[in-house]
Amino acid sequence: MHHFQGLILASLGALMFCVAASAALPRPQAGADTFAPLEQWRQAVLAGDAARLASFYSTAPAAQITSPENKSASAADEVAFWKQWKQQGLVGVSIEIAQQQEVAPGMRQLLLEIELTLQSAGSTRKLYVAVKQGWAQGQDGWRIFQVQRGAPARLRQPLSKSKVIYPVGVDAKAEIAEAIERAGKTHKRVLLVFGGNWCYDCHVLDAAFHSPEIAPLLEKSFEVVHVDIGEMNKNLDLTKQYDVPLARGVPAIAVLDGAGNLLFSQKHGEFEAARSLAPEDILKFLNTWKPAAGKN
Repeated sequence: MHHFQGLILASLGALMFCVAASAALPRPQAGADTFAPLEQWRQAVLAGDAARLASFYSTAPAAQITSPENKSASAADEVAFWKQWKQQGLVGVSIEIAQQQEVAPGMRQLLLEIELTLQSAGSTRKLYVAVKQGWAQGQDGWRIFQVQRGAPARLRQPLSKSKVIYPVGVDAKAEIAEAIERAGKTHKRVLLVFGGNWCYDCHVLDAAFHSPEIAPLLEKSFEVVHVDIGEMNKNLDLTKQYDVPLARGVPAIAVLDGAGNLLFSQKHGEFEAARSLAPEDILKFLNTWKPAAGKN
């Protein structure tokens, strides 16, 4: 136990979850089977087994835990957070290891996206929780000694902004013109999404657009064009043309018909906080503005 405690205390300063700035191990496939203790932790979450969950957290020294509810949470708080989902109809837990690194011998840092599947009253919904965990190996096995956890969200929360949604050098006006032409021929609408690669909520919305719940409707009824606003200094003539006030934040959306006429422009930051939306919110919007059968 003394060795375990010393190992943790010696490395706490180094392990501050600076994932992007450090050299990571090769990215594993989705799932927790690449790190056996994490799979055991996942099974305890699925079972809602408080005693088993508690056994994974370091007690000497006490695990350092930060959550949206409590900046200095205890292991008991974290156990209670995960245990509650069983009582709310938890039927599935899947874990994507977005990144892992060995920060010292016997110490591992994991960046995770955890998907919770809940069933209640005949309906199924999913929640996503981003978590960073620090694990250390002692004489009695692996223990979690540091946690940073995000709030549960209804949309998948991308763990990085590495995806290029808005490529450099694209002629947005030409793309819009081509999308209008296609939409006119295929009886679709045109969905303009104003934003930038720096915008986290733009990545959240893009991930939602590619989700199984939303992608089929989007592909069937819309031509999507991403309009890069740079650092609030690019394509500003298009934001004026389509009546999108950037002061309300991005991502911002405008909808055109197959002739290029403006049908809707976001005025009140409806998608600016995409991370707080649910799939149902986006589906409701798309169903409202999709073309009627045979029309665009």
